[in-house]
Amino acid sequence: MSDKKETGAPVNGGHPGSRRPRQRAMEVGDAHAVEGASPGEGERREPRGARRKRETRARLLEAALALVATKGFEHVTINEITEAADVGFGSFYNHFESKEALHAALVDWVIEEFGERLDALVSGLADPAEVVAVCVRHTLLRARREPVWGRFLIREGFSDRALHLGMHRRLRRDSEMGIAAGRFAAADPFMSHVSVAGIVLAAIAAELNVAAPGRSAAEPDQDQDVAQEHLAERAAVAVLQTLGLGRAEAEHVARRPLPAAPR
Repeated sequence: MSDKKETGAPVNGGHPGSRRPRQRAMEVGDAHAVEGASPGEGERREPRGARRKRETRARLLEAALALVATKGFEHVTINEITEAADVGFGSFYNHFESKEALHAALVDWVIEEFGERLDALVSGLADPAEVVAVCVRHTLLRARREPVWGRFLIREGFSDRALHLGMHRRLRRDSEMGIAAGRFAAADPFMSHVSVAGIVLAAIAAELNVAAPGRSAAEPDQDQDVAQEHLAERAAVAVLQTLGLGRAEAEHVARRPLPAAPR
């Protein structure tokens, strides 16, 4: 297959529900703007070639996210990724040494960066139970807003790399802190962590596959309990109960107002 020129043109197709790679690439690039710089200052200082390289890399990651979320990493080819990103096949290797290297970067981007934002969000909270509840709720709420992100999290949630990053690492850390503080009671901390992670991923699956907007009203009656609102809070309640809180207290903590996102 002949290489295409990197024109920066947006893709006309893409995974349903996802934003165009070009648009998303600009958003990803915005996240790395120079702190304290006035609008446009960081961009003026960045050489054009470096900016285009960064944007192309972001488009490859966005395209890979949609494809892996739909098909699974093992069934996605480099050619499919470059086609979806509207990038020349040969240009892939200007950014990643292999498909496995892209996968590692993708997991870091999708899971680890989200975890860092959660850390900032809960930095002012003193109650370990509220920290866990807020993180669980935000994870479910993001999966609802961004189904592609949620499906990727389900597929990669128990991969070797994901188990040491983002959601898993932070859930383990926050659970252990709560146990050390006497807030949580867990006879087997490891199994508590595994159970908590399983609850979160199962709740995301329920959100996307049962409670998703637009689901037909003719679905089986047994799905109605899942399709109710407040699934994020209900997942947080289940997690807190797994960590040893009573039902009434878990519900009280899980329904506290969410903290404002840091500016």
